Formats: sequence, structure tokens, C-alpha cells
Amino acid sequence: MIYDTIIIGGGPASCAAAVYVARKKMSTRLITVDFGGQSINSNDIDNWLGEVHLTGAELAEKFETHVKAQEDNLEIQESTKVTDVSKEDGEAYPIFTVKTDKEETYRAKTVIVGAGAERRRLGIPGEDEYDGRGVSFCATCDAPVFKDKDVVVVGGGNAGLEAAIDLAPYASSIRLVERTDSLNGDPATADQLREKENFEGFMFNATLTEIRGETMVSGVSYENLETGETGDLDVQGVFVEIGSVPNSGIVEDLVEINELNEVVINHKYASTSQPGIYAAGDITDDRFKQNNISAGDGVRAALSAYHYIQDLEKKS
Repeated sequence: MIYDTIIIGGGPASCAAAVYVARKKMSTRLITVDFGGQSINSNDIDNWLGEVHLTGAELAEKFETHVKAQEDNLEIQESTKVTDVSKEDGEAYPIFTVKTDKEETYRAKTVIVGAGAERRRLGIPGEDEYDGRGVSFCATCDAPVFKDKDVVVVGGGNAGLEAAIDLAPYASSIRLVERTDSLNGDPATADQLREKENFEGFMFNATLTEIRGETMVSGVSYENLETGETGDLDVQGVFVEIGSVPNSGIVEDLVEINELNEVVINHKYASTSQPGIYAAGDITDDRFKQNNISAGDGVRAALSAYHYIQDLEKKS
């Protein structure tokens, strides 16, 4: 079977695309590890249109419910990771082959890539060794474990600020390390953090150089990037919130990728440099990584794929 489209991912971009292609009655297979995207780890989402407050888990459940309501027109495959996308040239138009970690192969006229991104790591000594033993990439998941402990959060964007706020009800003290001289996150969120009694302050122009411990984390070393001054902190927890790396490797041989490993798209159509492949969400070069934007771009990708196939049929 050759599908009209295969959608890769289960975040807002892919889920929005899935709803729209189902409405167009395109033969579609959605392949995802799970539903929700990166926001599944957020404890409080207050900017999803139509919802004043909800958790990442609640948003993921809404995505899943809405997508599965389309099952009459949509094949859904969960707990599966796409490992490769390749192209074969047909007589009339290219056909794309999608391979999974289950050693399955599917073919489609178009592909919508909403595979998102993965958490960026610090790449310093001790990070891998103490992952799960004091080093965490999810404050929402792990905050209660750090009750009455001193912690440091790395990253001055919204993710770092929100992680510090999530830790405030539990940790004895919280410091936030940012390698530049200012925050990248929302001022309102920063103000919320400043109000926490156990927040010890921001360390600007600083970076961690090592995470130490025995069986668990017991401290970190840092460097001031302006002065070169070094120092140590006695902490029992390190939360890494420094952004993400796009999961673009599956299509890097087919489409244009920029220096940040993002898929370059035409933002009018969500199309890539390869006709028939569309991309949306955090995997793309869209400047603003937001759920609402990802969902809108997923719709754009779905409608563009639909019209692409309509054009193919007219020519054949």
C-alpha cells in the first residue's frame, strides 16, 4: 500500500496535521513514540488557546483523544520510532519510504515530519554518570525527590525559569545559572521566581564545568565566562534546561538542514527543499518554539500535502 501521507510524531504539530488530513480523507498513517511532545513535562501551561491552565499531561491526553477520534480515517501506530526516511523516484512522482525501529517499512506520496526535538545536554564531566542520581532533565517529574535539598538549574529561558518554580515547593535552595548576561524567558515568569523565598538568585555569564559526587550528586564546579573566575557549589541536584536538539537526522539526506540542525521550511506552505516532504513544529527553523505555532504549522503542512497530492492526480 502507498499512503497519501505518513505523519511522524505525536506533538501539537503532528496531531493537528493528523486531524486535518483525516478530515480530507487522505489515507494516512501516524507513527509516534507517544503523544504530547516536549510540553508533557510542564506542570502548568497557561498559553494554550482555549485553556487558562492545564498540565502537560492533560494537554497530551487531549491531543491523543482528538487524534484517536479520527481513527476511521487514520491509522495510528504508537510506541514506535521512525529511524529513516528515503526517496525512490517513480515515473510520475517520488515515493517516500519510512522505516521504523520495529523493522517495518511503509511507503507514501508525502511525509509530514513533526518529530520535534530532544533535550540538549551540557556535555560536561559527571552529567552522564549522575543522570538519574541527582542530574535531571525534568523538574516536573523529579521535583519531589529533591525535598530539602540544594539545587541548581541551568538555563535562563522559560524552561529553566519554570523548572526553578516547580522546584520551589520542595528544594531548600535554588540557584539559576545562565551563560549570557540576561534571561531569555518571559519577565512575568522571572518575577514569579524572584518571589520564592528559597530562590538564591541568578548566576549570569556563568557555566557549569563539572558535576561531582560519589553515589549521588554532591556538588558542581562553575566558571564565570567574563572574568574566568571559577568556584564550587555544594548542591544535591542539577536540572538541565538549555533547550533542545531537533530530531532531524531521519531526513537530513533529503532536505535542507541549517546550522542548528533544524529543517529549513518555506513558512508559507511548511514545505521543505524536497517536494512532497513537509515539516512543522520544533524540528523546523521557525524562530518561535510554541505549542500554538506548532499546531498551526501542522495544519499548514496537512493542507499543503493535500493540495500537492491533488496536483499530482491532475497531472497523472
